[in-house]
Amino acid sequence: MTSFFTAAPSYCSRFGIAVLLVVLADFLFYGQPAGITVLLFAILIAAAVVAVHPTAFSDIKVWLKPGALLVALLPLAETVSALSVSVALAALVVFALSLSGRLRHNIARIPSQIALFGLAAPFRFIRDFIRWRKTARRFGGRRVRLAAIAVWAMPLTLGAVFLALFGAANPVIDYWLSLIDLMKLLDLIQLARIAFWLFVLAGVWAFLRPRLPRFSQHIFRPNHAPANAPAAVNPDRHVIEDILFGKAAILRALIVFNVLFALQTGLDAAYLWGGAALPDGLSYAAYAHRGAYPLVVTALLAAGFVLAALRPGSQTSADPLIRRLVYAWVAQNIVLVISSILRLDLYVGVYALTYWRIAAFVWMGLVAAGLALIIARIALRKSNEWLSSANLLTLSLTLYACCFINFAATIANYNVDHSFEMTGQGIPLDAWYLRSLGPGAFPALDRFFDHQDKTAGAGAVRELEGVRASDEEWYRIVQQNWRAWSFRDWRLLRYLDSRGLPVLPQPSQPSLPGR
Repeated sequence: MTSFFTAAPSYCSRFGIAVLLVVLADFLFYGQPAGITVLLFAILIAAAVVAVHPTAFSDIKVWLKPGALLVALLPLAETVSALSVSVALAALVVFALSLSGRLRHNIARIPSQIALFGLAAPFRFIRDFIRWRKTARRFGGRRVRLAAIAVWAMPLTLGAVFLALFGAANPVIDYWLSLIDLMKLLDLIQLARIAFWLFVLAGVWAFLRPRLPRFSQHIFRPNHAPANAPAAVNPDRHVIEDILFGKAAILRALIVFNVLFALQTGLDAAYLWGGAALPDGLSYAAYAHRGAYPLVVTALLAAGFVLAALRPGSQTSADPLIRRLVYAWVAQNIVLVISSILRLDLYVGVYALTYWRIAAFVWMGLVAAGLALIIARIALRKSNEWLSSANLLTLSLTLYACCFINFAATIANYNVDHSFEMTGQGIPLDAWYLRSLGPGAFPALDRFFDHQDKTAGAGAVRELEGVRASDEEWYRIVQQNWRAWSFRDWRLLRYLDSRGLPVLPQPSQPSLPGR
């Protein structure tokens, strides 16, 4: 009985905080553009998590957690994107689990905890609500709820009577009451809005009650075999494993792999960097493009083989010759990835830059870093868990840095600077693709238009200039709403203001007769 009454206020207070967050989310987001409001709401969620876990801050060192969370939320101030929102959500999950004492601080296990939190989040509120009803029913909660409702019956009824009397006696109060449009309030209750409220409620409740699901593992044992009986050993199976994956097999595999990779590296050095003539019908751009992605897959397979062959404490990992062959092979894989990056750079130089090609550059860099970490793991005799943690830390820092890079502006500036219209070589600029990149491409397009106005190609881009002016007009309208503010948009608005308002092209009017 006592445990119920001590737990009930906790549930009620958390539910009240969750409802308040839902109301704020409706004001900040529903039917509104996303901008600085995402950062503000993330800070409100963090403050709510702190409010429901006050005992977690008894130690002065714990105050480092809000500081780390604030750093993780900074990308939302730069701009709101899928990447910055993902980083913020992951940081909030780690923050909530850490304050509740349910976070395993091993870096390699944090991604799985974030994934489990995300899987359980949509059902956390429903599960807690059902559990609360069962507990309340067990301890006479129905009488408690009826009493709680009855307590408010008299104050609300008399309050409504007094308000009506004051309205009749005071014209100001009567005017305020006349402004209340019940039909208008009913219009606000829409199915889409209710779905939005429920979505936000389920989301914020998961942070206020951070829990991870527990999966029980049931091990099937035959009835005729005792539970503690040792497993039967098949000697033929071990013989086959020793032959196929033993020390001798791995040694021969590493020799073969080093020779093959040396052949591939030599071909790249000859054709791509040495200027050797390619076979008829094959261009350097095609050669570069065909090899970029398969070579990265090859490097990943090689990394998997190294991890399997040189398990910590295994016989192969202690052999000096095998270790030297692994060092040579992983080094060749790193050269292979660098070659893939240079291949992609050649291809981009011919066919321009896109989002997917930037992602490929980032991915290849991560693969090269992962291979270097494999060498470090072998040399330092670290565990695979250390390797996973190091790779996760590298990935996290890379994604965090990418949040502050304006990739739309990067793509637009590169394509304009390397276009045929600007340099006299390469391919013509796909200006309509640049326009699809959004407002971030405005400065690059303006530079392109200014250059065209000085050349004979001005007439070919007049239509696009008109579309660009319309886009800016729409962008300025959206930015008038304070909710859409971001540091990146603020910088862009300063640039647009320095150029002045765009001039929309006027439609040509037919001349009147007699003029």
